Formats: sequence, structure tokens, C-alpha cells
Amino acid sequence: MNIPSVNFHLWQPCNMRCKFCFATFLDVKQSVLPKGHLPKEQTIQVVGQLAKAGVKKITFVGGEPTLCPWLSQLLQTAKQLGMTTMIVTNGSRLTPEYLDTIQPHTDWIALSIDSVNAETQLTIGRAVSGKIIPEEGYEHIAQMIKDRNICLKVNTVVNRFNLAEDMSQFIVRLQPERWKLFQVLPIEGQNCGTVAPFLISDEEFKQFVKRHIHLEQIGIAMQPEDNDAMTGSYVMIDPAGRFFDNVSGELTYSRPILEVGVKAALEDICFDYSKFVARGGNYAWQNEAKMS
Repeated sequence: MNIPSVNFHLWQPCNMRCKFCFATFLDVKQSVLPKGHLPKEQTIQVVGQLAKAGVKKITFVGGEPTLCPWLSQLLQTAKQLGMTTMIVTNGSRLTPEYLDTIQPHTDWIALSIDSVNAETQLTIGRAVSGKIIPEEGYEHIAQMIKDRNICLKVNTVVNRFNLAEDMSQFIVRLQPERWKLFQVLPIEGQNCGTVAPFLISDEEFKQFVKRHIHLEQIGIAMQPEDNDAMTGSYVMIDPAGRFFDNVSGELTYSRPILEVGVKAALEDICFDYSKFVARGGNYAWQNEAKMS
């Protein structure tokens, strides 16, 4: 099976409490992984096996991946093995010193920004101990990323509480290489107890996208993904080093990669390559990313 891109949710802990999060992995922590992550050596082995299987891009996700003390080493390993590297982060831990540490091995940083309205951020749970990142804070973080020749992406989960917002001017100031818009996704066993007040219809999601579509005319690459587009179109790995899918409305896990290998573990889950391509997953990430 062709698996050009993988999202590795290597770290279950998070310093924010977003109520719609589809990847809390509390089930993983309670059943097979009390610490919420594999030991350092095993995460490095997973990266090595993915590279050997032909994966071209790896995205480190959480939880919050910057909480992982050895994230820089994982990025370096992936880069040395020829992969394009990305992290998805809430941005709260991106200091100049931290960015300097990961810069040589990092092609992309995706900032999770759902709103620049303080009340909305607090309602969502996009805060650390009740402290949000203000609009100017995100702008500063984005500029630090760009100053280090790292490609900037923004991820926004469109939900009931940010649905009426117009983020156009903010996105123009950030100038990300890509802006991905997700329709908030309910997943049984992950956010089923908290997501209901955040849900929106397909039509409401389309209206949010339509409000911002003019940004494409000035070079902002928008990538909207409704619930259907997100289902079965990602190759994802959980904190225990297992592939998982979301096609049944809950997370289904494979056997551990380090026990059975990439090929056998991948056969345990559903991945639709045609849907991956249709949602724009096969963009020219290597051409756009810095070469190191």
C-alpha cells in the first residue's frame, strides 16, 4: 500500500483541554500505555521502520508533541532518513530557544488556531491553565517560525463557537503556506462526552469556508476538510505505536508496528488512498519545504 504521509500521535499528554479533541487517547492510556507514550528508543524505532517502508513525510502530533523531551531527536532521525518533517502544536511552548533547537530538522510547523477571540478560546478549552494565546501572540509565534525558514501551516477546527467569525485579516497577517479547515469531528470514545455543543452541519461548514474563499485569490492555499473527507483518508499512529483509523466512528487500532512490522500492521486498518489524494494530502510538501 502506498503510504506517502503519516501522522504519529506520539504523546498523549497535552497542556490544553480542547473539548472537541478527537484524539484524547484516554482509552490507550487506561488500557495499554499508562504513561501515555512509548519509551524514547521505541519511538525512534517506529520512525526508522516508517522510513524503511517508504514514508516520505512524517507529522508529529499529540496531545502536545512539544511536551516530548526527545522530539528534536525524532525530527533529526526522520530528517536523516530522508523524510519531510512537520509538527502540529498549539504553539504555547514555542520559544526562540526551542525553535532554534528544532530548526535544523524541521520543515513545517502547523499551529492549531481556532479563534483569536479570547472568550471563544476559553469556551473551547484552547488555553493553558486558563491562559490563552492572544492574537498578537500568534502573530509573534508565526513570525519566529518564518524567521527560521520553517514553513508555516495553520489548522483551524470549525465549530459552533467560532462559526460566525471572519479570520481573513488575521490569516492574511500570518501568511501561512497552507490553511487547513476541519469540520469538528465526533469520535466515540474520544470526545463523545464533550463534543455535542460544538457540532455543526455540513452546510454550516461550507458557509465558513465560503466566507474565506477569497483568500485563495491572494495566494493563501486553503484546504477544507468536512467529516467525510477526514474519514479513512489519514494514516495515523497512536501513542502506543499502532496504526489506527476512524472509519467506524470510533478509533480502531492495529497490532503494534514494532511487533509485526509496518506492512502487517497497516493491513489491520482502513486507509483509502483515493480519499487521501482527493482531500489534497499529496501536495508538494518537499518542494515547498526547505531542503536541509
